[in-house]
Amino acid sequence: MYEQQQEWHQRRGRRRLVLFPCPLQGHINPMLQLATLLHSHYQRILSITIVHIHFNSPNSSKYPDFTFLPISDGLSPSQSTKDVIALLSLLNHNCANPFRECLINEILSQQNEPPVACIISDAIMHFTQSVADSLQLPRIVLRTSSPTNFVIFAAFPLLRQRGYLPIKESELEAPVPELPPLKVKDIPMIKTGNLEGLFTLISEMVNQTKASAGLIWNSFESLEQTSLESLRHEFPAPNFAIGPFHKFAPAISSSLLTQDRSCLSWLNTQAPSSVIYISFGSIAAIDEAQLVEMALGIAHSGQPFLWVIRPGLVVDHDKSGQEINKDVDLTKFLPQKVKEMMKLHSGRGCIVKWAPQLEVLAHPAVGGFWTHSGWNSTLESICEGVPMLCWACFGDQMVSARYVSEVWRVGFQLENGLQHGEIETYIKRLMVQENNREREEMIERVKDLQERAELCIKKGGSSFKSLENLTDYIFSLKIRKARLA
Repeated sequence: MYEQQQEWHQRRGRRRLVLFPCPLQGHINPMLQLATLLHSHYQRILSITIVHIHFNSPNSSKYPDFTFLPISDGLSPSQSTKDVIALLSLLNHNCANPFRECLINEILSQQNEPPVACIISDAIMHFTQSVADSLQLPRIVLRTSSPTNFVIFAAFPLLRQRGYLPIKESELEAPVPELPPLKVKDIPMIKTGNLEGLFTLISEMVNQTKASAGLIWNSFESLEQTSLESLRHEFPAPNFAIGPFHKFAPAISSSLLTQDRSCLSWLNTQAPSSVIYISFGSIAAIDEAQLVEMALGIAHSGQPFLWVIRPGLVVDHDKSGQEINKDVDLTKFLPQKVKEMMKLHSGRGCIVKWAPQLEVLAHPAVGGFWTHSGWNSTLESICEGVPMLCWACFGDQMVSARYVSEVWRVGFQLENGLQHGEIETYIKRLMVQENNREREEMIERVKDLQERAELCIKKGGSSFKSLENLTDYIFSLKIRKARLA
């Protein structure tokens, strides 16, 4: 079937896909993984062009088979802001004309290239829908967070109508019966100076997704079947759950930060399933007091650890309340007693600025993952059969953490901030292997999900079938002579 599909599409002629990622690490990775898996399976029939902005631009040298075209983002240095909502709103405003001009002048006008079948763009880059419409090009949406999270975003008008939003401090622990098992505090919000701007961005994202020609999800049926069925009912365009992307495609690092691979050698010296891996992703931030609480909890647990402390993880505030990033050297910052308890110099722990996460999670020495619960990290941990300790910071992380702890039951959740006593307790519950039935049952559940993830990408599996269906759909889209005026 797969070979017949390739031959049939090849007779119809190659097609060109134009991909447009959102310039944040957690969004760039899955878009490039999608491009890689499409190329690895269909390179004879699909040509791939990546249009990107200058801010956080991907490393094109790692992807020699793709064409990369940069466009202006219109950002001044001061506008590359820490307010993610302000940044994304600016990009949706600034990039429409440059993207349209790039399509007209550098892609659609080329006579010797395959015709453009469609645009595939990140859902949050909602402006691409109007650009696609103006040129009579289909747009397929890639949503890089979980389908479950998008169900909640689609419910924002209802949540506002019923008084859940804006979130009230006094109601954080209240359940949301419309979206079990969520609590009010789990509703995905992002810290911003413009709350209405956040609501507008989400509304536009949802509305323009509804106007699209299709949706792609980095998830799989047996993990989020209920949410996927709900989305198919609410969004009329075809839905394709073809995750986990990173298991489909050859491993190519699209990290914006330099990975310190020395930690892999350190892991080689550790006992099987003994190390807790700690990483809060590329955006989440903590303050110095929280860092100390983490260090104390890790030290008291007695567990070997691999801890990622990236530049910008630790922040402080100046007199005006503005955030100041601190590149923290723990060996200088922590009290001597705490450093001795952590036994850094004896090899009990390893601290790096950034790690090759996929390889770390796949390493036999890693037995647990203390994560910020970003969707990529959650999916990667499930795929390697590693249970999690979740400390969600904002946005969709809240939803993922709740599902990890209460729906899939493959991890614990830290819900009361970062307190060293609670951290110590949860690390021991997650990691101690002797006489720990709770951990054994958790391992059984996460290994079951790992097996399902592996089955879904094999021929005949749900994600493999969805990938074939996506390719058929792309070739079914009518090639129009785009309006270039």
